[in-house]
Amino acid sequence: MHTIWLTGAEWLAVLRIGLGLWWLESWRHKDKKSWFAGGGITWAAGVAAEHRWSVVRTGFDRVVAPRPRLMAYLVAYAELALGLGLIVGLLTPIALVAGLLLNLVYLVLMIHDWAEQGQNLMMALVSAVGFFAVCWQGWSLDGVLGWFA
Repeated sequence: MHTIWLTGAEWLAVLRIGLGLWWLESWRHKDKKSWFAGGGITWAAGVAAEHRWSVVRTGFDRVVAPRPRLMAYLVAYAELALGLGLIVGLLTPIALVAGLLLNLVYLVLMIHDWAEQGQNLMMALVSAVGFFAVCWQGWSLDGVLGWFA
């Protein structure tokens, strides 16, 4: 593949790093004090309670509602881990799949709010492209370590 300036693998690395920075920003902009005190899960509970799909309400009530503190930490630190992993290219295919799944969860939870969906859809698309284009071949610890070759 001929490209201007960088190789195809390097452009894919730029895409991967950009996605990692996007996840890192998702983590950074959270008000951690409020989030870990239950603010984020309380907000999500309100969204789930009025969701048009009963499976979302039921799933939230069974999985998230009984464990609000654990889920708050899980979401926040998943975003941090995804961001750091994608930026440095460590366990990249796992991070891409996990990020895609997390974006799909956000997409389903917020299906009624299309203002938020552009971000989730774009992040999911970048994750899928990065995964299928093997974006960990350039500028990554996975590449240096010979993982996922």
